[in-house]
Amino acid sequence: MDTTVKLTFCYFLFLFLSSFNVSLPETTNVVAANTLRTPRNPFSPKSSIIRYWKTQIPNKLPIPYFIISKASPLQPLEFSLFAKLASNHSLSSHLSSFCSSAGLFCFSGSTAINSGHPKDANFAVYDGKSFNSYGAASIGGADTFKNYSENTNFASSGFTKYSGGSTGHREGFTSYATNANVGTSNFTSYATGATGGDGEFAAYMPSVNVPDLRFALYSADGNNHPMMFNSYADDANSGTELFSNYAKNGNGVPVGFTGYGGSSNVVGSTFSHYSEFGNGVNDSFKAYTSNANNPKTDFRAYGGGGGKGGSDSFVSYRDGANTGTDTFVSYGRKSSLGKTGFVNYGKTFNPGSDSFREYGKGSTGQSTDFSIYGLNTTFKEYTKTGVTFGQYTKPGSNEGSVKVSSFVNKWVEPGKFFRERMLKKGTVMMMPDIVDKNPKRSFLPRPITSKLPFSTDQLFDVKKVFGAQDHSILERVLTNTLSECERAPSTGETKRCVGSIEDMIDFTVSVLGHDVVARTTENVRGSKKEVMIGEVKGVNGGKLTKSVSCHQSLYPYLLYYCHSVPKVRVYVAEILDVSSKTKMNNGVAICHIDTSSWSPGHGAFVALGSGPGRIEVCHWIFENDMTWTIAD
Repeated sequence: MDTTVKLTFCYFLFLFLSSFNVSLPETTNVVAANTLRTPRNPFSPKSSIIRYWKTQIPNKLPIPYFIISKASPLQPLEFSLFAKLASNHSLSSHLSSFCSSAGLFCFSGSTAINSGHPKDANFAVYDGKSFNSYGAASIGGADTFKNYSENTNFASSGFTKYSGGSTGHREGFTSYATNANVGTSNFTSYATGATGGDGEFAAYMPSVNVPDLRFALYSADGNNHPMMFNSYADDANSGTELFSNYAKNGNGVPVGFTGYGGSSNVVGSTFSHYSEFGNGVNDSFKAYTSNANNPKTDFRAYGGGGGKGGSDSFVSYRDGANTGTDTFVSYGRKSSLGKTGFVNYGKTFNPGSDSFREYGKGSTGQSTDFSIYGLNTTFKEYTKTGVTFGQYTKPGSNEGSVKVSSFVNKWVEPGKFFRERMLKKGTVMMMPDIVDKNPKRSFLPRPITSKLPFSTDQLFDVKKVFGAQDHSILERVLTNTLSECERAPSTGETKRCVGSIEDMIDFTVSVLGHDVVARTTENVRGSKKEVMIGEVKGVNGGKLTKSVSCHQSLYPYLLYYCHSVPKVRVYVAEILDVSSKTKMNNGVAICHIDTSSWSPGHGAFVALGSGPGRIEVCHWIFENDMTWTIAD
């Protein structure tokens, strides 16, 4: 038989086999059963998953739809092609088609806006554009960015050299990137050399999951170009903001931060060489990172280097936050006639730490006032003149300490944690926001993930596969996820990051055995509302058990952080509408009975008012997360 005949025969054999259906037993889960009865190519990754599931979990329970729906959508030929490319380390050359075909979340750049600058421009409901050098040398006019990149997965915009050398030009950013999943903006050399005019950032990147903002050389050499940041990065999660050489050599460049990073979760800000050599620079930080969870701010060489007549005000800074760390290194060093006021600084819910090294060292006429300052503060090589401490909370003192009742639930969402006794019929309670904020992605087949680099030691290769540039938001996403996956497990914990359903099955079976079942909350109805608890069923009769919980991690393909959770009780509860008493959801809740190894600053103890090992802590399983237990 010659080669042509052989190829033709193989082609028709493939078409013939493709017509077969995968036969599965009837299930009580109608959605899952209908999906699994859909004609499917037996060589597809999804069919392979079904066969693997049946061999590893042979209890004949239905395969949950919320898991099988996340299987790779690759067709057999695509799967074969990309597996070969992965094996040859050449996936990066086909990244666009790989991301599209495999259902991945790949980061794209922004589209350039190079048109001439009109006197007034209104950019409403825009997304993913580059405004580099836009508005340079313009005279008068105003640009408005309203509802820009709203509710998008990846808000990426470039404002490099924007409004540079302009005169009397106004920039307004209102409701910018609201509810975006990953937000990145580059304002390098923004308004450099601008005279007059002003810029306002109102409700900029609120509720963003991973904000990444860069203001390098922003308003450098500017002349009286005031900037105001109102409600900047509020309710954001795990972001970074970099203000490097901001307002350097500026003349009368006042900057106000009001409500910056309020209620955010682990947001880090760096102010490096901010207002250095500035003249008459007046900056105000009001309610900065208030009610935030563990904010970290680094003021390095801020306002120093010979700046003259600057005034900085920190009012209610980090007020009510949970812990947090602020570092002031060489702040105002060698400045002249500088004035700084710290009012209600660092009145955290749980004590944070603050370090002042070389603060005001070598300055002339420096005036600094600390009024009602917080605990855990160190002053090294601090200027000895012009400093006053009013109602300073000394280490070991209980004065000025924050009571639990004052700030409980200000940074912990109501309903996020609750006690086991709440899980009884008729209880009315708040349901937290259980909606999945991650971008939609699919698992990759194990034959592909097994050939992809996945470690911080291989970061260069990981970045190459997914086209991540140095210092980009994607690089930070990759680094953070890989670092978390490589973190040493806690005491008694077994953990693994899984990028395929096969790996998830293997890990679960290794912990719990082959007779297992996966559960998640049925839908998101009732989220962020007051709900009533209906009938409650304890898994395994409500007995103490062991589970494997899996939570999504942000990565280009669907990746779960799975870990063993000993000494828990798992419940399935009806979620009812408070008014009509009609059922709207089936919620899955897990109660951690042993909390002795938890941190005293854990949000659960802040919300519930106790400490490690003293109480059990329960929470709902959020959308697209899951918990595995031994089958009933």
